[in-house]
Amino acid sequence: MNLTILTLLVSQMLIYSAPLIFTSLGGVFSERAGIVNVGLEGIMVIGAFAGVVFNIEFASIFGKTTPLLAVLVGGVAGLVFSIIHAVATINFRADHVVSGTVLNLLAPALSVFLIKVLYHKGQTDSIPQSFGKFSFPLLEKIPVVGDLFFKNTSLMGYVAIAMAFLSWFILYKTKFGLRLRSVGEHPQAADTLGINVYAMRYAGVLIAGFLGGVGGAVSAQTVNINFSATTIVGSGFIALAAVIFGKWNPLGAMLASLFFGLSQSLAVIGAQLPGLSQVPTVYLQIAPYLITVVALAAFFGKAVAPKADGINYIKSK
Repeated sequence: MNLTILTLLVSQMLIYSAPLIFTSLGGVFSERAGIVNVGLEGIMVIGAFAGVVFNIEFASIFGKTTPLLAVLVGGVAGLVFSIIHAVATINFRADHVVSGTVLNLLAPALSVFLIKVLYHKGQTDSIPQSFGKFSFPLLEKIPVVGDLFFKNTSLMGYVAIAMAFLSWFILYKTKFGLRLRSVGEHPQAADTLGINVYAMRYAGVLIAGFLGGVGGAVSAQTVNINFSATTIVGSGFIALAAVIFGKWNPLGAMLASLFFGLSQSLAVIGAQLPGLSQVPTVYLQIAPYLITVVALAAFFGKAVAPKADGINYIKSK
């Protein structure tokens, strides 16, 4: 495999991995707090919708900074949308899987309805400003390594990787992270130590909402370049699989997301790779979902979730 093809493969892997990394990190925060978040798919849809609408409406004002601002808007939209899941599971003690499924059913219908209200058609036009390719100054000039990792690559891919390390530090090296993990392991014990279990679980779900919304906005502005009912199809579930595959650890989730992102990128550039050019495109397209199922089947039994994950907490007990 020559350097040009390898460079293309790394670049595409980062493009497809970035949304998965952000979203899976959100899933880690939520489940470490004890709230199962099956609704990552729906949160990504809302983030993608908000990011694309912001990009279309304000690109003429903010210019090249529009995609970055749209990512923040998508994150806020995801955070607000995730309040539904937080209230249902924490305050009303609803089943976590059922509540997350509601988010997944509600988000596409709501977003497509709003698109029809705003633009009178089923999908938006292409966004005026997208992330495109990014080259790191100075680093791109390093022989071989610069061409492979730092030239014409995905900026948000590296931001997502940096976020994974930051998330690991927050979870394992800060007081906030210790408290968050404690309510996901033994909320009764955490409560007796004066930790507000409900507040920490809210924090976990809202962080997941923000990062999931960011993931959706990044995906819409790098992979799809517009918004429609099929902009986010399965990415949230793959991110959830990355959480499990990564053993509820931010760095593990990041590595799993890179692996799943690589499998997604093969469907796009597989025809250019030796050994895959003869494989029918349809098989490459279904490969990411097949790999996800196989990975879960192989590793789910070996992965140990937080002990109170998915268990509603009743303070009176």
